[in-house]
Amino acid sequence: MASRRTSSHGAHVVKQVLGRVLPDWRTEISTSGNQRQPAATSGSTWYQHREAAQRADAALQRDAEIRERLGDASPRLSAASLHPWVWSAAQALWRDNHVREAVTAAAKKVNREAQNKVGRRDVTETALFQSAFSKDEPKPGQPRLRLMTDDGSDTFGSLQRGTAAFAEGCYAGIRNPNSHEDCLPRLPQHEALELSNSWLLSVSWPAGWTRPRSPRDRRPRHSGTGVQRSAGPCPGPAALLQ
Repeated sequence: MASRRTSSHGAHVVKQVLGRVLPDWRTEISTSGNQRQPAATSGSTWYQHREAAQRADAALQRDAEIRERLGDASPRLSAASLHPWVWSAAQALWRDNHVREAVTAAAKKVNREAQNKVGRRDVTETALFQSAFSKDEPKPGQPRLRLMTDDGSDTFGSLQRGTAAFAEGCYAGIRNPNSHEDCLPRLPQHEALELSNSWLLSVSWPAGWTRPRSPRDRRPRHSGTGVQRSAGPCPGPAALLQ
């Protein structure tokens, strides 16, 4: 009984490793040894597991050497290196190979956290980012995010407009199709990782942005001693990252 339990635990760990090294091993490797026969049509999985383990072992041992000799020593992006907002929402779905759903979950998480940061629930997604990065002065209930002081320059306008446009593109081109189309093709993992990285940019770009006070906040106020003083600096930065 103990040996059977140990074997079960070992099999679970091996499958986790295979999922990392060979994401499509269940569909690419036949269970019968006949590569013309779809993996899902045969009964025994022993051959499939053995073949997958051998391939994974070779990949782990030779991957660095192959990349070095073939000239592909460029940096590699890992899903686990994504911002916690993105990866915490996508992790479970990603490991179950539901990569399209993982990208959508990351989009929803970024939206919720952005709402928390600016203290709004009345707008969401595209409208939320358009309002937060608007060039207009902040208003009560409509806070803004700024990377630099509004000096009227083209640079200031470009930063505000570009960030809002990027966020709109992410929600219109990635989140909306993923959420509303049931007939979309299977999303390869490398493409899903690139799309997830888009949400990382949506989060990271505003990392140094501050939240300016609204005109009402700038008006002098009276202290308890009767001495008039200006409102203190806005606590912040009110960035979309902590």
